[in-house]
Amino acid sequence: MTKHHWIWLGAGLASVLLLAATSVSVGAGQYGFTDAFKYLVLGERSQDQQLAMVMDTLRLPRTLCAVIVGVSLSLAASLLQSATRNPLAEPGLLGVNAGAVLGLVTGLTYFGVESAHGYLVWSGVGAFVGNGVVLLIGHLLGNSSPLKLILVGVALSATFGGLSNYILLSNNVVLDQFRFWNLGSLAAADMQAMLMIMPFMLVAMVITIILARKLTLMQLGEHQAKSLGIDTGWVRIGVLIASTIFTACAISVAGPISFVGFLAAYCARMVEPVTLSKQVMFSALFGITFLFIADILARWLIQPFEMPNGVILALIGAPVLIAVVHRGGFRSLLAVK
Repeated sequence: MTKHHWIWLGAGLASVLLLAATSVSVGAGQYGFTDAFKYLVLGERSQDQQLAMVMDTLRLPRTLCAVIVGVSLSLAASLLQSATRNPLAEPGLLGVNAGAVLGLVTGLTYFGVESAHGYLVWSGVGAFVGNGVVLLIGHLLGNSSPLKLILVGVALSATFGGLSNYILLSNNVVLDQFRFWNLGSLAAADMQAMLMIMPFMLVAMVITIILARKLTLMQLGEHQAKSLGIDTGWVRIGVLIASTIFTACAISVAGPISFVGFLAAYCARMVEPVTLSKQVMFSALFGITFLFIADILARWLIQPFEMPNGVILALIGAPVLIAVVHRGGFRSLLAVK
């Protein structure tokens, strides 16, 4: 790694640590940074049972959830951007999140899913379908305009969303359970659920590491990659599996949060535009950072209430997406062919 990379890595790690400390110190109630420091660092755990409850059941799980979801969505976006050669690709923008939501709604309504494991399985099935369609269409479009794939994602999101709403209208109990979760939030972070999904995330990370070099070479083009001995079909299957696992893990614990993957992967490309193994590292750091910022703002802006994280990230991500599309540097990529 170059000096430039080490500077960004140091800054990223420092930001994550600072934001993690802020995350465990912010929230409804009277406990701030000093209380969190005494509880976590000095070990003053028995003096205030209410503080112990707030830290152990609310703030610590929520902080860990921000790390898991930030890493998952940012790595899924990096994989999809590399596989489709589309700088705008992201699970939320391509309809993958909507597919995961449709899968989960189906499980909730017709199969009585209640456990974290059930959430993961059914959201995974939906994400797999959405991912498969996206990668197939991305392969068929080839080097065509990235905006075309985004328009396909909009169509998929509308289709999956319409089917989800149709199913929900037949079950008011599930609709009430689903309504807040669908906006994307870390408020219901559950430690047991996160421990359950960690082995799946580890598998997806291993697949990502294995695919990194091959995906980097695939940026040269389909024919060039094949001439170097890369089986592009198997690489895309690997991307399908890994990005599906990442998306399902994030959605099963936090709901469909859009834009964090796009923002993280886009910033990572600015730091390291070529090598995917370095891109995913910076993407993960940016993903955690953006989700921490969104979650802290969600808890702070309208205390004692809070906003869904998905709303905060949409307010940040949508203008950035418009700016990226409008930038002159992307006009050659976005030109309709």
